[in-house]
Amino acid sequence: MLRGVSTAAPFDPVITTGYGSIPAPRTASVDFSSVNDTKGSSKIIPKHESRHVSEHKNVARCARFSPDGRFLATGSADTSIKLFEISKVKQMMQPDTRDGPVRPVVRTFYDHQQPINDLDFHPQNTVLISGAKDRTIKFFDFSKTAAKRAFRVIQDTHNVRSVSFHPSGDFLLAGTDHLIPHLYDINTFKCYLPTNFQEMGVNGAINQVRYSSTGGMYVTASKDGAIRLWDGVTASCARSIDGAHGAAEAIGANFTKDERYILSCGKDSSVKLWEVGTGRLVKQYLGATHTQLRCQAIFNDTEEFVLSIDESLNEIVAWDALTAEKVARWPSNHVGAPRWLEHSPVEAAFVSCGMDRSIRYWKEVL
Repeated sequence: MLRGVSTAAPFDPVITTGYGSIPAPRTASVDFSSVNDTKGSSKIIPKHESRHVSEHKNVARCARFSPDGRFLATGSADTSIKLFEISKVKQMMQPDTRDGPVRPVVRTFYDHQQPINDLDFHPQNTVLISGAKDRTIKFFDFSKTAAKRAFRVIQDTHNVRSVSFHPSGDFLLAGTDHLIPHLYDINTFKCYLPTNFQEMGVNGAINQVRYSSTGGMYVTASKDGAIRLWDGVTASCARSIDGAHGAAEAIGANFTKDERYILSCGKDSSVKLWEVGTGRLVKQYLGATHTQLRCQAIFNDTEEFVLSIDESLNEIVAWDALTAEKVARWPSNHVGAPRWLEHSPVEAAFVSCGMDRSIRYWKEVL
């Protein structure tokens, strides 16, 4: 057990400004087990339009939506975090904004010393966390309009590559340059490490860590090419899918809503769907080159489509999630390929973050 170091007293439970009611998903989750690998019945993804909504002073490295879809946070190599109000982003995209320019960025936080790698929103309260190369996880209360700096800090021992809140909000995971995930109790700042990691043959830093929707499991994508499933209660490794992306890094992994499958992305230019219960490969989404950047593969909000990035053609590629057939290619409109995609949890909209420092908001064209 390591000990996290706080700059203040233990986590203050007074912050209870919640998000209100979180909208229900537009449709039920897709049941991947019900359809065989048949072709020819792919759905048509609606066209999307994008708009440059802001930019950082250096590379835009990561993004995350709040659970209710009302806010978006972006993190940059310039060490700043921007918080957007989505209603203002939509207002900005209207052709007839009569009230003058709309400013969608409602907060900017400056408290890191090095580039920001990942962000997450507390599941109930108006708290945003960030993980950065300066080996810290910082807590920001975005209900306070004047706050520019973190009100809590966890000092880790390694570069913090990825962060994920437990659905209860009482724990968080950090994927770091260390070989195994760090599990923090945010009330005590204690850090727990799995007991069986020495037998696991782990040999690479963690690029991404994500909790399942109930918190019963979490998943890591590692530089050693493995996707690993962990028990959310005992913090022990339940399954290791070694060589999930051949000899290439596994750069992203996330659960489907029903927790039965994992979508992973690797630097071998493949996106794969794995069955949690067996570790079996179910689908492959091919035809988009990503070998350099720590880019994402994501579902849309209904899980009907998978989106990722083609670095060589500077495009965003969409597949039908069930048939694995490519259904769209859109120019990214970034100068150079985007390095991160993040989809709204509640509507047909996503964002792309670019090496060109820009944030673009994409929405369905009705």
